[in-house]
Amino acid sequence: MDYGNFAALAALLALAGCDSAASEYWQGYIEGDSIFIAAPSAGALTEVAVEEGDQVSAAAHLFSIDDEPQRAAEQQAEAQLLRARAELADMEKGKRPQELAVIEAQYEQAQAAAELSSKQLLRTRDLYTNKLASRSSLDEAETTHTRNLRQIQEIEAQMSSARLAARSDQLEAAKAQVAAAQAALREARWSLQQKQQAAPTQALVRQVLYRPGEFVPAGQPVVELLPPERINVRFFVPETALHAIKTGDQVSVHCDGCGAPFMATVRYISPNAEFTPPYIYSKESRDKFVYLVKAWPNADKSPQLHPGQPVDVTPPGFEAHE
Repeated sequence: MDYGNFAALAALLALAGCDSAASEYWQGYIEGDSIFIAAPSAGALTEVAVEEGDQVSAAAHLFSIDDEPQRAAEQQAEAQLLRARAELADMEKGKRPQELAVIEAQYEQAQAAAELSSKQLLRTRDLYTNKLASRSSLDEAETTHTRNLRQIQEIEAQMSSARLAARSDQLEAAKAQVAAAQAALREARWSLQQKQQAAPTQALVRQVLYRPGEFVPAGQPVVELLPPERINVRFFVPETALHAIKTGDQVSVHCDGCGAPFMATVRYISPNAEFTPPYIYSKESRDKFVYLVKAWPNADKSPQLHPGQPVDVTPPGFEAHE
């Protein structure tokens, strides 16, 4: 129901029928600006913890949506993070003890081979000096010994490298993988948490839009809430009386069943006029122009007010209308 048009029309009729009443009070209605609570991802609605008309406190649980896909994604992200951390730790430590033992054994074998080839070289030289061995035999012995010495140097280099961590660029890449896995895990956990929605503030449950078992599209509101601080008084001031009110003014509001009039603070005055056409823009018809004004009541009064409820607003400096 468009309470704005209804209240505007009522105000116009009252203003047209009784000029003296316009100077005593203005007509309007109570309105509430709702907030709509939704989940960012789709799923089947598994639980609704509130009903229409309930008063909920801040952080109160509202509804749950099937979270099995998000739980699986969280487990996958945790496994990827463990793997990335293990690979980084492996690079930082160098070779495993078992791998180092193999290289050390190869080093000992190379030393033994070099020691043997050194002795064989000395004997071959003696034989060659005494003309008991050929030049090719001596060349072969020298080549073998030289090869064995180089083998020792290569294995020594392997041992030094094996005791070191991975290269700096490899370590940086591994650290980046860990950071990416951590970010993916945070995202997965956030997505999981979003399947459980809570009230951001104290509010009235104005409407429940889905029921358990129904499929809720991503971003589609499930619960409509009306916090007391978003309840306001909307009333209409004729153009000829617009000078009598400004933002920050305190106005007195009266409604049926509300008890004594209560005060509300004007926070908004519309820059645009509203009217019921057709008529000619003349000096005589200017009192038909009305401007929307919004005022917010005291917080302790808001829970007693209901959107659509008609009210009479007494302008500043006038006695409350009865």
